This record gives sequence, C-alpha cells and structure tokens, in this order.
Amino acid sequence: MTNASFVKADTIRSDFSAAMSAMYREEVPAYGTLMSLVARVNDEALAADPLLKTRLEATDSLGRISEERHGAIRLGTAHELAMMRRVFAVMGMHPVGYYDLSTAGVPVHSTAFRPVGDESLRRNPFRVFTSLLRLDLIADEVLRKEAAEVLSAREIFTDEAVRLVEKAERDGGLDVSDATRFVQEVLETFRWHDRAIVSAGMYKRLHDAHRLIADVVSFRGPHINHLTPRTLDIDKVQALMPEEGIAPKAIVEGPPTRKCPILLRQTSFKALEEAVSFAGEHGTWQAGSHTARFGEIEQRGVALTPKGRALYDKLLNDTRARVRPAADGSNAGEYEAALTDVFQAFPDDWNGIRKAGLGYFSYSLTEKGKAAASHRNADLETAIEDGLVQFDPIVYEDFLPVSAAGIFQSNLGDDAAQEFVASPNQVMFERDLGASVLDEFAHYAAIERASLTMCMTVVNMAAAAE
Repeated sequence: MTNASFVKADTIRSDFSAAMSAMYREEVPAYGTLMSLVARVNDEALAADPLLKTRLEATDSLGRISEERHGAIRLGTAHELAMMRRVFAVMGMHPVGYYDLSTAGVPVHSTAFRPVGDESLRRNPFRVFTSLLRLDLIADEVLRKEAAEVLSAREIFTDEAVRLVEKAERDGGLDVSDATRFVQEVLETFRWHDRAIVSAGMYKRLHDAHRLIADVVSFRGPHINHLTPRTLDIDKVQALMPEEGIAPKAIVEGPPTRKCPILLRQTSFKALEEAVSFAGEHGTWQAGSHTARFGEIEQRGVALTPKGRALYDKLLNDTRARVRPAADGSNAGEYEAALTDVFQAFPDDWNGIRKAGLGYFSYSLTEKGKAAASHRNADLETAIEDGLVQFDPIVYEDFLPVSAAGIFQSNLGDDAAQEFVASPNQVMFERDLGASVLDEFAHYAAIERASLTMCMTVVNMAAAAE
C-alpha cells in the first residue's frame, strides 16, 4: 500500500522536467529563445483554428501542450542503462519501444522512457529518448577496449541519488523532502561538464570512429543533449527560426505537412561548438572544443497501426529512393516536394485514416449518446452516423528511428554519416536494461479497444433497456 505522505510519481516527474528545462535554458540560452518562439506560434495556431482548440480541450490535451518536453541522453554501459531505468521508475516513466539506429549509421540502440497512463500523460508527458552505445560496432578492437575501460571507471549517478532510488524501491515511494532531494541529485547526471575525462589524442580517435562515440565516452556524465517543446505548427517555427538568430536544420524530419498530422515531425537548430578541456599530463588541461548539444522542436500526430506504419515506411522509402536528402541541405526543396507528392497515397482526413485501419483513435459518447434516448442496437459505424459516438486521434507518444537518426546526424556534422551494418538486437538491449520494453502498438490498441468497449456498452445497454 502506498503511504499517503509519499509524493506521487507524476509530481516528481513534473518537478524534474521543470528543473531540467530551467537548467538547460541556463546552459543553452538559444533553448530559451526557442521556447518563446514555440509558445507564440502555438498561441497563433489556436487562435486561427477554434475547432482545434475545442477538440484539444475536449480530449484534455490542451493544458499539457505548453509543458510538454522530451529530452535525449546517450549512455555508455549496461550498468548505466539499468540504473537509469530504476531512476525513471521513481518518476513513473517506463521503457516503451526498441529502436535500432545502426540502420541509419548511428552506433546505438534505444528506448523511450515515458509515462503510459492517460492521467499521467495529461499531468506531464515528459519523455527521455535513451540510447546505449554499441561498443560492439566499433571496428578498431584496441579503441573498443580502451573506450570500455574509460566507461567502466566512471559513475554517472551521485551516491545520494542511488541511495534515494533504493529507498523509493524499498519503501514504495519518497516523502516531500526526499523527493526534492531526488530531483536535485538526479539532475547532476544530466548536467554539462566542460572537462573531458580523456586526452585530446584519445578524443580524436573516438571522434574519427564516430562523433557520437566521442560524445558518449569522453565526459563524466551523459549530459542532456537536447530538450524538445511541442508545437502545433512546425513549418511556421522552422520558417521563423532564422529571424530569431537560430539556424534550423535543412529539412523537417518525418512525414510532410498535412491537414491531419501523423506520427511525428521534428526539426532542430544546429549543435553548438562548445569550449572543453582535455586531460593532459601531470594534471594539466589542454583547450579544445566539442559539438553535441542542440535544440529540437516536434509536432505530434496520430499514432499509426502496424498497417499504417507499414504504409508510412513504404512511402518514406519511396521518397528517399527518388531523392535522398543531402547532409548539407542543398536539395532540401527537391526532397520536400518529392515527400509531399509520394505521401498523397496516405489518406489525409481523420475518417479516411480510421476506416482504412491506418491509425488509432479514442472513442467517446456525444451528448446525444450520453442521453441514451432513442438508441437502437448498433454497430460502431451506425453509432457514429447516428451521432452517438465520436472519435479523436490518439496522439503518438513515441519516436521514429529514421527521424531520430536524421536529427543525430545533422547535429554531428555534415561529414559524420558513417556506415554500420544494421544489427538490431532487442534481446541484448533488454538484458542490459534489466526489463522488457513495452510494445507501442499493443499499448495504443489497448487504449482504443477500451474506449470503444465503453462506448458500445453504453449504446447497446440503452438499446436493450428500450
């Protein structure tokens, strides 16, 4: 039984998300500029579309938009991943999905830690895309061994953070004092450190193998490398970023602009080149630089079914077979035109997406349906046609491997697109994690099924009572 004096996991997650945002705004001032821009664009989007505002209010998702964030971290060892899972569990965040980014030339595999219940998502849908370095993909055996030695010698969590996680697990929660301390201590894991734990020579070797490998191995902790607000109009944010002195990446990752958004669209500003010091001989430090942290924006659409996802993947592959986006953005216009053309094959109205079985929807009773008057035993389509039941798209709460890799690559530099043999290994990842990841499709299907069952039970009960 949960102690009434314990702080709810949702509250701890909200407090941590706010603390992380404040820290990142201080570390990366451009993030604050980005937040202000996104807030302005969202206000304008809501003012221009009263129906959008009405439906967001009806589905309890309007209030969460301004608070919504996702971040990303890159871990180096199985021990770090397993402990991070335990840390996030205290915040009510669970591993959802498995992502193999080696298919796109990035030597990591990942999961997303996030809340999964409706109430928790409404309270604060904080997500952290968490990647584990694939040392097995480093071809240089000597470098692979040296990197493993460096990683094995570091501890990214404070002793107090570990103690509080153990206390939460043992007692079933944390009181106000401990929860406050927990947020402060865990924040240290995500803080930027400008002193590397490797020499300039080793950093260069790691960097030459892959810039992301250098980022993961070279520092004391897995600094948060971006925080992402959610916008209602990503194209407008992309267009306005240069006016704010922010250089966006060349293309928006994901599907094209649509009336009915699907899955996830993302853009970002280029990573900062930051001054760092490398360990030298006899306690000296050598000046250098490192590029890692950036700002990202996302626009979320409906979660797609396996059928919808297969169509999305096919259309994206067809687009890239026609025009592959250049790392330097030189063919961005050509790529975006091809993307728009190819995606005409994907329905762009909610009922068309729903009837084709391409997306997940939440069903609810209309006022007429709640009144339970003049109902007849009806199937779903009849109930919708009769105005008894309505549907809203279920927001996609997860990530897209190709989009994530595209963001990673664009912020690692135009010359960083190195190739790795695609080698998904979910079994190894879950072993290192110490738990299974939640299947996102099964999760969305269960949400849809529960809402549908509730609606049709009421409709048919009303009919039976007549």
